[in-house]
Amino acid sequence: MSQDDALRELDRQECVRLLAEVPVGRVVYTRQALPAVLPVNFCLDTDSSVLLRTSSDSDLVRAIDGAVVAFEADEFDAETRSGWSVVVTGRATVVTDPAEHERLSEVGPASWMPLRNAVFVRIGSEMVTGRDLRGAIGAE
Repeated sequence: MSQDDALRELDRQECVRLLAEVPVGRVVYTRQALPAVLPVNFCLDTDSSVLLRTSSDSDLVRAIDGAVVAFEADEFDAETRSGWSVVVTGRATVVTDPAEHERLSEVGPASWMPLRNAVFVRIGSEMVTGRDLRGAIGAE
């Protein structure tokens, strides 16, 4: 298997399909001028934006509201040395519209953590990139 056969770029549609299959990803953002990564559960909205649910007074909300961030999710199998990774890059915004908040309360992600004053954060999908790796068992 050549390197070209083992690694391929994914188109936007395939990236979105893969993101919809996993419940957890990582938000990549800047905290105190340093890179920070936080695992979160999420779901995708109908426009392919990433939705998170968190506390309104969380450090995450303060750090990312209005900022451009990256969101990454993946799935890998160490035994077969195969898997995929998708990165969504876009502006993160807290959903403030009451009607939209109500809609997301029914279809959006449920937090895995207990929350006070829950808010939804939307990460726009301005740029979506992905890679698929198909390894060979025993490949060196």
